[in-house]
Amino acid sequence: MTSVVTAGGISVTIRGAVVDESETVLDRLASDGVPSSLASRNAKLWGPDAAPLAARRLGWLGLPETSRSLPARLAGPAEQFRDAGLDRIVLAGAGGSVVAAEAIHRTFAEDAARTGPGAELVVLDTTDPHEVSGVLAGDLGRTLVVVVGDDIEAQALRRVFGRAFAEAGLDRAELARRFVVVAEPGSAPERAAREVGHHFVEAETDVDGRYGALGTAALVPAALAGVDVLALLDDANRLAGVLRQPYDNPALAFGAALGSSALGGRDKLVVADHGSGLHGFAGWAEQLVAGALGKDGRGLLPVVVEGVESPGFELTGDLRRVILGRRPDEPGPGREAGVSVTGPLGAQFLLWEYATAVAARVMGVDPFAEPDVGESRESTAALLRSEEGAAPTVVRRPPALVSDAVEVHAPEEALRGAKTLTEALEAVVEDVPDGGYLAVLAYLDRSGDASAAGLRPLLAARSAKLRRHPAPVTFGWGPRCLHATGQYHKGGPRNGTFLQVTGAVTADVPVPGRPYTLGELQLAQAFGDQRVLRSLGRPAFRLHLRDRAEGLAQLAEALA
Repeated sequence: MTSVVTAGGISVTIRGAVVDESETVLDRLASDGVPSSLASRNAKLWGPDAAPLAARRLGWLGLPETSRSLPARLAGPAEQFRDAGLDRIVLAGAGGSVVAAEAIHRTFAEDAARTGPGAELVVLDTTDPHEVSGVLAGDLGRTLVVVVGDDIEAQALRRVFGRAFAEAGLDRAELARRFVVVAEPGSAPERAAREVGHHFVEAETDVDGRYGALGTAALVPAALAGVDVLALLDDANRLAGVLRQPYDNPALAFGAALGSSALGGRDKLVVADHGSGLHGFAGWAEQLVAGALGKDGRGLLPVVVEGVESPGFELTGDLRRVILGRRPDEPGPGREAGVSVTGPLGAQFLLWEYATAVAARVMGVDPFAEPDVGESRESTAALLRSEEGAAPTVVRRPPALVSDAVEVHAPEEALRGAKTLTEALEAVVEDVPDGGYLAVLAYLDRSGDASAAGLRPLLAARSAKLRRHPAPVTFGWGPRCLHATGQYHKGGPRNGTFLQVTGAVTADVPVPGRPYTLGELQLAQAFGDQRVLRSLGRPAFRLHLRDRAEGLAQLAEALA
């Protein structure tokens, strides 16, 4: 059985048993008047306890229209930046808006017919000193830094680039012109920006980063890098016109499918791209679904895989498969997938935001609260305030196992007597409870250590060999994962096992005005998160690479 809902430039195809499950939920949503209530921004849709926050977080529904003024507001500054030769945009920040900006630029940059010539966009939502050093080594004479928000990553990177510009010989006035700050009006970042003469752009006060893909924080860096944001918003507007409809509404149908999957015990959402042309979109969808739905011991865990033939895409009892791109009823791999979605990027952003909000109502969770995100942030701050600092405290603890360039840090009993790196990794895989998942969290350089992402399919394949019921394996870069799946890790079902990967720092970067370096901050973030996970009873292991390249090669060999 197949159901296809097409409208507003989006097509959602639902296949198999999920059709009956989702149609039951869809009928209830329609009879309850959810489409019109959500389109009217009814904050009571998720219950009385969620209403006060929801009333301040529903501005994303209007962004396809309200964001249309942004290009005109940026026209003057953008022309000044181009005239000054600033065509290398560095985006410093954290959270969903940053991930969205990266997906927007990557997608449009690979579509020359829509983009045309544009600037370079470099995304830094990291504290890894190797990755930051690589960006600092680029042409600072062409560099404009867009700082989004007030997270510790954004503020540390602002300080680091400020010193780099000063050391490059820029005077105070020119240095001030090299920053664009995007934040809410009246916030500390606005006050600081205006004091030193940075260009300031107001962000919406009724939109958070998780739902802000079409908002100012995501669109400013993309627009400055040459993306036609009006084309993106046009695509979103076409879908916005059908969101009030109880039927022939692909976003409502998709939300019903997500919600019914969770209610039916299929609480792992395996997402694979199959020719969608949406580069980097799956990572944005991951942070949205995990953060909005993973709380109160419930949730849908997004498991982003490399493709429909990748390890971990095989259908099991607790998985719901979603394809971005080719429909499941077409010939080729993944044809039996439960759901497939096609459509342009702007409409996809709005589709997933709407569907996730609908699924939250079905599941009975507040889609805007983040009750567990602050725990890791507070734990990080405590480590940075400690007398010895995060790095010395951690490094002096002896590893349970050393194999050439790789240290394994874990309680000895958890390793089950492992004597080799392969045995230790297998112990981690076997530690995952039935119905649970393994999360790999790599606090490394996304560019220089890119091969770390290959650990996900290797561990998934090993899980399929070792276990009767293979455990889903997710992968995230740290500290991005703290803002993406971190809420789910702490607030979702308590069935996760966590494998952190950290690496030796060969050239650290001081954070001006702070008593720590980027390397120390990165370790504090990793261990602050680990401390919280362990306090919640989640098994947490760590692999430390004494040499990053050699260690990653060794891990790949151990899992081959």
